[in-house]
Amino acid sequence: MSSCDALLQSLRAGAHDPALIRLYAPDGTQDSLNRARDRAARVVEGFQRAFRPGQTASAALFSSPGRTELGGNHTDHQHGRVLCGSVDLDMLACAAPNGGDAIRILSEGYPAVEVALGDLRPLAEERGTSAALVRGVAARIAALGYAPAGFDAYVTSDVLSGSGLSSSAAYEVLIGNILNRFCCAGQLDAVKIARIGQYAENVYFGKPCGLMDQMGASVGGAVFIDFREPAAPVVRPVTYDFSRSGHALCIVDTGSCHADLTDDYAAIPREMGAVAAQFGRQVLREVPEDAFRNAISSLRASCGDRAVLRALHFYDEDKRAGDEAAALEAGDFGRFLTLVNASGLSSALQLQNSWSPSAPGQQAIPLALAIGRDPRPRRRFRRDDPSLCVP
Repeated sequence: MSSCDALLQSLRAGAHDPALIRLYAPDGTQDSLNRARDRAARVVEGFQRAFRPGQTASAALFSSPGRTELGGNHTDHQHGRVLCGSVDLDMLACAAPNGGDAIRILSEGYPAVEVALGDLRPLAEERGTSAALVRGVAARIAALGYAPAGFDAYVTSDVLSGSGLSSSAAYEVLIGNILNRFCCAGQLDAVKIARIGQYAENVYFGKPCGLMDQMGASVGGAVFIDFREPAAPVVRPVTYDFSRSGHALCIVDTGSCHADLTDDYAAIPREMGAVAAQFGRQVLREVPEDAFRNAISSLRASCGDRAVLRALHFYDEDKRAGDEAAALEAGDFGRFLTLVNASGLSSALQLQNSWSPSAPGQQAIPLALAIGRDPRPRRRFRRDDPSLCVP
C-alpha cells in the first residue's frame, strides 16, 4: 500500500496504466485509458473524503468484476458444468485497515454499511442486505482460522444491482479479496474466495445459489468449470479472442430488474432436487440420464411437469456447456453461437426462468429477444423512454 496522495500521483503519472489497460481498455484507445484513470482517482479521492479527511493515509485499490453466463444456465447447483466469463463492468474499491473491529463501507449511491466483527452470527434482520454478505464473508474467513479485522472502503460500481451480472457475487469477492490482503497474507486462492462468497450468500444473505457466479467473479476471464466435486471444482481457462469473430458481447438494459426474484430462483434448485430425491440422490448430476428419462411418467405425478422440464433442461444444458467450451477452443464460433441459441431456447421453454410467473406483466427478457431477432430496421430508444431500451 501507499499513501492516498502517492497513489493519486502514480495514477496520474501512468504508473498503473498496464493494469488499467488490461481491465478497462483492451481496445487500447487513449479515451478508455483516461476514463479508467479518472475513475480510479475518483475512488481514491472519495475514500479520502469519507474516511481520512486531512490525513495522509495508506490505501490500496481492489477490483471485482461482474460475470456473465455463456453456458450452463442453472447447472452449477446440481454439480454440473458451466462456461462463464467476467466482464469489464466491475466494483472498484479503495480500502485500508482502520485499526478497529468494524468493517465500514461506503458505496456510491447506497447507504453506508458498518458491520461489527465482534458478532459474526447470521442475523435475521440483515438477510437480503449488503451487511449480511459482509458479515458472512468475515465469518467464513474466521472459521478458516484467520482473524478478520476492521477496514474502511469506498466503492464505486458499474455492476448494477439486479442487472443479471451477479452484483452480489462481485461484492462478496471484493470483500473477500480485501480481507485476504489485509488479514490473510494473500493465502486464499480464487477458488477459496469464491466458496467463501457462496457461503455468505447461502447462509447469511438467504439465496441458495450455486458457485458459478462467485467463480466467474473470482477467477476472471472466460472459464469452464466442472462442479462434479464442488469442494474441488475443475477450472479450465478458455482462451478465445472474441474480437476476431466479428461479434461483441453486449449488455442490454431492458428496463427491468430481477433483484426481488430470490423465491423464483430458489424454486429451480428445489424442483431439480425433488427429482433427484426420487432416485435417492441430492442433485441431478448423480442421477444417470437414462434412469431419469425412463421414469418421466412417474416423475410427472410425483414432482410435477415443471420440475421434469427443468430436469430435462439440466441434462441437455450440462452437455451443452462442455460443447460450447470445446467449440471456442477449436475456434468454431459458428458452432458456439448455435449452442448459445439452443441454450436460450431451453432456458425459456424448459427451465422457464426468463420471466416470473408471479409478475406476468413484466417480461422484458422475452421482449428484448423478440426485438433482437426482428430483422427490420428499428428506431433507437432513449434510456428515459418507457419502452424497451435497445442498444
